[in-house]
Amino acid sequence: MQPIKANEINDIIRQQIENFEVGVTVSEVGTVIKIGDGIAEIHGLEKVMAGELLEFPHEVRGLALNLEEDKVGTVLFGEFQAVKEGDLVKRTGRIMQVPVGEAMIGRVVNALGLPIDERGPVITDTFNPIERIAPGIVDRQPVKEPLQTGLKAIDSMVPIGRG
Repeated sequence: MQPIKANEINDIIRQQIENFEVGVTVSEVGTVIKIGDGIAEIHGLEKVMAGELLEFPHEVRGLALNLEEDKVGTVLFGEFQAVKEGDLVKRTGRIMQVPVGEAMIGRVVNALGLPIDERGPVITDTFNPIERIAPGIVDRQPVKEPLQTGLKAIDSMVPIGRG
């Protein structure tokens, strides 16, 4: 082996310094203060939005619903039994949405819009929020045909239409 010269070491260090990238990630983090039956209360997320998707440990997700002054009530999705008091929760900064469009035809997805049918990821660039304003009465199609439930008592008392 040949000894390494000082200028070679300088060149290597200079090259590493030139390629060094400084990146700072700022994220708002909260702490689980209470958990039970798939509902978590979180302290420390002052700027969370109603309907925002939150990230918990163990790949559990949550939907921020109850925004109070000192805590946030969240519904948990996934293996919520793994979430414990004191766990850190991160904001995603986006309202919960699911994929829509032609790519969803014939697919089986969970409540988060993630595929569970073992056919790979859903490839689409179109998303809709899970909570949105329903179209007005004028914008809807008229009812065109009656819909039978198969239960005579219900079909005779409650008119249900399809359209």
